[in-house]
Amino acid sequence: MQILVRKFLRPTSPFSRVIGSYTYKYSTNDVLDIGQPSPATHPQLMKEGEVTPGISGDEYISRRKKLLDLLPKNSLAIIAAAPVKMMTDVVPYTFRQDSDYLYITGCQQPGGVAVLGHEFGLCMFMPEATFHDVTWQGPTAGVHVALERFKAEKAYPLTKLREVLPGMIKGCSRVFHNNLTAVPTYTELEAFQSIALMGKVRDLSCFTHELRWVKSPSELKLMRDSASIICQALLQTMLHSKTYPYESMLAAKVEYESKMRGAQRMAFNPVVGGGSNAAIIHYSRNDQKIKDGDLVLMDVGCELHGYVSDLTRTWAPCGSFSSAQEELYDLILRTNKECIELCRPGTSIRQIHNDSVSMMRKRLAEIGILKNSGSNSYHQLNPTSIGHYLGMDVHDSSAMSYDRPLKPGVVITIEPGVYIPPNSEDVPERYQGIGIRIEDEVLITETGYEVPSLWPCLLTY
Repeated sequence: MQILVRKFLRPTSPFSRVIGSYTYKYSTNDVLDIGQPSPATHPQLMKEGEVTPGISGDEYISRRKKLLDLLPKNSLAIIAAAPVKMMTDVVPYTFRQDSDYLYITGCQQPGGVAVLGHEFGLCMFMPEATFHDVTWQGPTAGVHVALERFKAEKAYPLTKLREVLPGMIKGCSRVFHNNLTAVPTYTELEAFQSIALMGKVRDLSCFTHELRWVKSPSELKLMRDSASIICQALLQTMLHSKTYPYESMLAAKVEYESKMRGAQRMAFNPVVGGGSNAAIIHYSRNDQKIKDGDLVLMDVGCELHGYVSDLTRTWAPCGSFSSAQEELYDLILRTNKECIELCRPGTSIRQIHNDSVSMMRKRLAEIGILKNSGSNSYHQLNPTSIGHYLGMDVHDSSAMSYDRPLKPGVVITIEPGVYIPPNSEDVPERYQGIGIRIEDEVLITETGYEVPSLWPCLLTY
């Protein structure tokens, strides 16, 4: 049970909070709560020395040093935490931290701004909770936590940003920030707007995505665990599908099974397409009954302590495929396996994609689906890439080109598919209304690739 203790004392702990003339100490059985898991409050999740589950303080410090090595001299990086987004005037959406902010700071809480510079290292501007905030939302990390827990070299209340940040920006040759997650807290500052007008503001993602592209051993451990969770959850959902052939129920089942195994959330809204809905690539309504004899395509992933998984399977809840469904399924399965075999250092997603297109065109032509060899005809049946990078985001490191030669430690997906809407022209009627995708995660290693033992457990279903 969480207890709010009010004391007329100077703060003796980095996790005490000063509000007005009071010091508030938050504890759970005398263990101080910093607004996110810590080894003291969540020993079942974290070891001593970890800032977030599975990632040590030393690794966060190493990330900052690597980012500083990439930043030009006399430049700053500004990274904002994600804001709280509201569903209604009083109901917030579930909070998810901005991936770059989490990657650099380890802070899982909203509202802060981090600044990284060669002269001072990491400086964090932290929101200061009021008594009202604490009463309604619980404790949050402040300046003391930024210094002691997140290992920032400097920290200030967010209210001091307007006084402190302009001095940091003054005299900089360039400022880097994330264009997509910028917040008015700093973009409205005169100092920021002045340097922007001089054309000296650049997007930071070219550096952060470079760092996030190759995963550390700690990150790969979390990604393996995330993949294992979604694999087991999807298997349980498949076994459930004959008794409960409803898209909504299967979506609920896979989310339940994922969270029961430790996932914090789904990586994205599950795609559960029954029958011809499977031919809609990012179908998300999930509101139909799956008819007897139809296939169901499920594209799902979960998030575990900031790292996501992404898996797709297509199957027949009734227990058997029609001959047309089986032909297409075998074609996609063969392509999936052969594309996985192509994964190795030095190749690229683009090269694997081009090879997959050649395979698919040939095989679709052999069964009479692709009569016209033109690119438009093929892309109407499969307009997607063979895969994407995976990590903290589902389409991770989006600033990295698909032409980039792969390196050991990079994780990608391999996801061939075919999507044939009803009443498709020039496609035999027996194939119409069928959508099939088979997606796996693949880790690039020194000698080729790895699909850890639990990842492909459904590969041949």
